[in-house]
Amino acid sequence: MGKGAYTGPLEKVDACCFRIPKSHRGDMRVDGLIFADDKLIQAIRNDQAPEQVANVATLPGIQGASLAMPDIHWGYGFCIGGVCATDPAEGGVISPGGVGYDINCGVRLCKTNLFLDDVKHHLRELVKGLFHTIPAGVGRTGRYKFDAKETRELMGQGASYAVGRELGVPRDLGHIEANGRIDGGDPEEVSDHAVKRGAEQCGTLGSGNHFLEVQVVDQVCDADVAAAFGLELNQVCVMIHSGSRGLGYQVCDDALAAFRNAPAKYGITLPDRQLACAPVDSPEGRKYIAAMRAAANFGFTNRQLLMQQTREVFASVFGRSWEDLGMELLYDVAHNIAKLEEHTVDGKKKKVWVHRKGATRAFPAGHPELPPAFRKTGQPVIIPGDMGRASWVLVGAAGSMEKTFGSTCHGAGRAMSRTAALKDAAGRRIDKELEARGVIAMSSSRQGLAEEQPKAYKLVDDVVNVVHEANLSRKVARMRPIGVIKG
Repeated sequence: MGKGAYTGPLEKVDACCFRIPKSHRGDMRVDGLIFADDKLIQAIRNDQAPEQVANVATLPGIQGASLAMPDIHWGYGFCIGGVCATDPAEGGVISPGGVGYDINCGVRLCKTNLFLDDVKHHLRELVKGLFHTIPAGVGRTGRYKFDAKETRELMGQGASYAVGRELGVPRDLGHIEANGRIDGGDPEEVSDHAVKRGAEQCGTLGSGNHFLEVQVVDQVCDADVAAAFGLELNQVCVMIHSGSRGLGYQVCDDALAAFRNAPAKYGITLPDRQLACAPVDSPEGRKYIAAMRAAANFGFTNRQLLMQQTREVFASVFGRSWEDLGMELLYDVAHNIAKLEEHTVDGKKKKVWVHRKGATRAFPAGHPELPPAFRKTGQPVIIPGDMGRASWVLVGAAGSMEKTFGSTCHGAGRAMSRTAALKDAAGRRIDKELEARGVIAMSSSRQGLAEEQPKAYKLVDDVVNVVHEANLSRKVARMRPIGVIKG
């Protein structure tokens, strides 16, 4: 986590929001706003993430405020949980640190028509099947191999590339943010090195906080929206959390190298060189945006292939086709991305670049960008917690458009650094502790489980309460994990 506690001002705006006034520092162009309650703000003060919120408030062209969600913690340049919108018409910049290294890291939720009683006696076999079928861990390659030409095609087409090869069905696409393809991605702007890193990693889970979980709906908070989403008590679902793997990491690395001298070139003064940025309409800005969008399309395709492998494992274990098991995609959301969107700022409609780093879109009912399936309800918002407690499905709410450029939290947020979590887990068997809670977990390394142990994270219920009360997104259903695979 960030070194030392934050000692600057945090003024309470209301029960769910705290302000860092722009008077805190002479270089801040706007206020910083952190969505949190009295309980969470105590932990948030313990590292320097709030100062990163203040740093982002210095970016040229920033609109409204520099924002942070209740899962805020220290990150590269921007805090994780950070949201920032910039206006190109006012010299607005694009910043790779505001997207993150794992471009289009995101989450998808696949439903089934199975219930806990159908699955509990097959759970160990199911988790083993998933673990031995789906590659997980650092640098692991998978069963899908694409040459450089195919990888670039894939980055141009997004998830439809997989569907076109019968790795999914066309109706999947209507349940993915942006239909699984962000326009304007240019695979030719992605370096050969990045392509090489990604060529054998599409359809692989990766390491760190990435996971695949078999979950059971254990609480329904909004019966009408849950019914519209096809969720009910004791139903079994599968949640998949992964991103663009080594390809996205390399795109970010390449951009940071290209942006190193951009602030000086364009007369931009920054409080932290990790905020390296360039005007949206500069050659550096345009090149990064084209490559970032292409990497995002790789991320959508990766999760599509992960879901298709999951469907195959379920079909094998239960002896029925995945269609017969009702394995339909509810939704897939990105949470490390920058997008050009229309928002109302100070009463005026503007096209702004919304950076969401560890933050998820939460568009409400009626938003024109929503697919027909969710026009009446608002989009599903998928919030993973930790592998021992719970995750949530919420629905986008009107307050997100008024307060956060259509954004909400993306997870529980870390409460301990990986180093601290490893130290804390010394001499313990996290897999056995999880099993005692009714969770079968398999990982490619004992270290992976130790770093991701439940208490390394904030309690997701606390984080979700804040975005619910702030009307950024509303609770629909909670899921508890019963089976986990990790890198």
